[in-house]
Amino acid sequence: MGKITFTMLSLFFCATIAVAAQKEFEKDKIKTSAGDLIITFVGHGTIMMSFGGKIIHVDPVTQMADYTKMPKADLILITHEHPDHFDLSAINLIKTAKTKIVATETVARQISDVTIMKNGDIRTIGDFRIEASPAYNLVNMRSPGKPFHPQGIGNGYIITLGNKRLYIAGDTGNTLEMKNLKDIDVAFLPMNLPYTMTPEMVADAAKAFHPKILYPYHYGKTDTAKLTELLQDTSGIEVRIRQMQ
Repeated sequence: MGKITFTMLSLFFCATIAVAAQKEFEKDKIKTSAGDLIITFVGHGTIMMSFGGKIIHVDPVTQMADYTKMPKADLILITHEHPDHFDLSAINLIKTAKTKIVATETVARQISDVTIMKNGDIRTIGDFRIEASPAYNLVNMRSPGKPFHPQGIGNGYIITLGNKRLYIAGDTGNTLEMKNLKDIDVAFLPMNLPYTMTPEMVADAAKAFHPKILYPYHYGKTDTAKLTELLQDTSGIEVRIRQMQ
């Protein structure tokens, strides 16, 4: 019995350590003209940023983190209504009376006190200039004629932080609108099939609008090394791989 108890306790202890380890999110620091931007890579399509004493959450989802322990939000950006991007439980845990929430029309039907942004809208929300860009599939379909992400519903967001422009693409293909983006310093591009892009599609888009730093995200089991290989001879784009499965 003693050996069994010890074994069970050991397994429990190891499992506890494993869970704790999952909560140690990777972070990057990017210098801007208005101070350091700290990006926290939570997982899947979920990101947190700290800038100028403000906290920005993008697509917070409880499956990705314990939001009872996460910083309260000054700004929340929701790209679209799918449950791996829009989670009311997570939002309620991090919002305060002062939190600004930016979302699509479909999200706003399910939550109050939201600033709705449509594709092409540009607004200043609190201290942040935000542009809503189209996010939709070109070739990936749920069934014939029905894309996983139809045009005109989901958003990507470009947010200006100091002298840096960050593009968080949401769930999308390598659209013409994406390829025509200008002056993007940091880009988060989704890379998983059948829902978003292949490494080839991501590389195609990156070569067109040329972000200085490229983070693939929402990549599931996609081989991120393939993207690095595809862009290895493209100067001026730094591909950074972080834990965003």
